[in-house]
Amino acid sequence: MLRFLTAGESHGKGLVAIMDNFPAGVKMDEDFINEKLRLRQSGYGRGARQKIETDKIEFLSGIRGGFTTGSPVSLFIKNKDYENWRERMDAFKPVPEESKIHAPRPGHADFAGSIKFGLDDIRNVLERSSARETASRVAVGAVCQIFLRNFGIEFASAVLSIGGISEEKAEEKKEEKGTDLFCASQKKRYVPFSDASPFPADLFNETIRRNIDDSELRMPYPEAYSEEKIKKLIDETKAEGDTVGGLITAQAKGVPVGLGSFTQWDEKLDAHIAMSVMSIQAIKSVEIGAGVKSAFLKGSEYHDSIYYQEKGTDFKSAPFSASFYRKTDNAGGIEGGMSNGEIISVTCAMKPIPTLMKPYLDTVDLKTGEARKAFLERSDVCAVPAASIVVESALAFSICYFFLKKFGGDSLSEIGRNYEGYVRK
Repeated sequence: MLRFLTAGESHGKGLVAIMDNFPAGVKMDEDFINEKLRLRQSGYGRGARQKIETDKIEFLSGIRGGFTTGSPVSLFIKNKDYENWRERMDAFKPVPEESKIHAPRPGHADFAGSIKFGLDDIRNVLERSSARETASRVAVGAVCQIFLRNFGIEFASAVLSIGGISEEKAEEKKEEKGTDLFCASQKKRYVPFSDASPFPADLFNETIRRNIDDSELRMPYPEAYSEEKIKKLIDETKAEGDTVGGLITAQAKGVPVGLGSFTQWDEKLDAHIAMSVMSIQAIKSVEIGAGVKSAFLKGSEYHDSIYYQEKGTDFKSAPFSASFYRKTDNAGGIEGGMSNGEIISVTCAMKPIPTLMKPYLDTVDLKTGEARKAFLERSDVCAVPAASIVVESALAFSICYFFLKKFGGDSLSEIGRNYEGYVRK
């Protein structure tokens, strides 16, 4: 089955990803991958590191003549900042005692990672656990998206709120525009978390796509969110030496019915998506469709009724995905662990980055037990817009994993035949 591994440190020579069991015959698009890498580095509130790095993909294997060969696809992203860290990150040069770090930052992998591996220098943990690793995952997700485009599957992502600021009167605006995917009756029932989490719109709507592309915050309704208000919050937070998090949504459109399975717990599509997204650094919750709001609705309000529309041909010869539809999508495109043909919608919460520019957080020295203040490491104030690209990539990998599992085959042409046979059955 499709799988990938990543390797590399934040200030090492670079990042590596290896994709195994990826089909042959897929034409690669370097520009598409590099654009996704650029978006991961962009967004209001990013730190100085992004001015040093300009991420570009380099294929080391698995591509020849512009097409995948069926062999493992290995990708490399160079860390330009390595030159500034060469002495500290050398593979064999001894690490001076005075440069070692012993005080873990609360909220990071520092504490548990150091104890788990018996390390006397926290840098051995933080270099690998850094969100810099997500660049390789974005590249993997972009490769998956390139493959899935052959079957009309698209992906999109956006930011729903930052620092608790979400769109103002967004529900009324979406109702006017007719872009709300979710049941209107839900507006009557909110829980505190949901107040900052308006139901995501159709991110594939042309106007909303342009809004996201034109927004430094990647928000679908800039006039409703008041971008200047959020930018001011980010600037004030930066001056305070603090950080902010936010809410992100990602969607997949054109996913055929039946990816995933109800037969075993680890075959469920939504379970895999939740794992993929939750594995991203700083993500603390994942929702599919209406998510937590589901607990505050009646069954008659929540469940998405099924309709059928004739397409000018008989029932048996028409692709089923073009005939059955829903008017709401509270399920987020997944029922019983399987895709149901509707837009798959994922919402997740990103915590504030735990590396602060002022020593607010208390910690201890792991060697002596003495009280300390958490050390400073170059970081972002807000990386929510960038993280939305990572979430989109994680969703793309999960969809690609189950797509290949469903339609099998070693080449694009073989998979295409299997796919056509299924949608026309």
